[in-house]
Amino acid sequence: MRWGDMDAYGHINNVQIVRILEEARIAAFGPPRGAGLPGTEPPVSLFNAVPEGTLALVVEHKIRYVRTLEYRNVPAVVQLWIGTVKGASFDIHYTVLDPVTREDCVRATSHLAFVDEATGRVLRLTPEQKDRLAPYTRRPHPVP
Repeated sequence: MRWGDMDAYGHINNVQIVRILEEARIAAFGPPRGAGLPGTEPPVSLFNAVPEGTLALVVEHKIRYVRTLEYRNVPAVVQLWIGTVKGASFDIHYTVLDPVTREDCVRATSHLAFVDEATGRVLRLTPEQKDRLAPYTRRPHPVP
């Protein structure tokens, strides 16, 4: 967490919560193709292991703020796992915990799909992509 993530009430702003979810998603599944450092592999290479011209896009976020996430000078703890995997999309579930008290502060879901950059059409998940997701369908997988 950064000092500038706080809002006027002294807790982490809701916009910054979405950024924390994004950072956890990229730490677990990799950055979009071409954006990562050479030789740096995430635990599950999903977003950077797609064909050229494929975009990994967030379709929807659902966020439930259970309690305020107070500013701490240590990283928040994010647990994440894969939820529903459909033919052309999948869900990533998150729990953001206070790094000191370990209390749940945020429960969220991101619905994602792969899209053909040229046509804008949603692409079906390949068997290989589904296989990469399968081990992570059980909760939780902590990402600091």
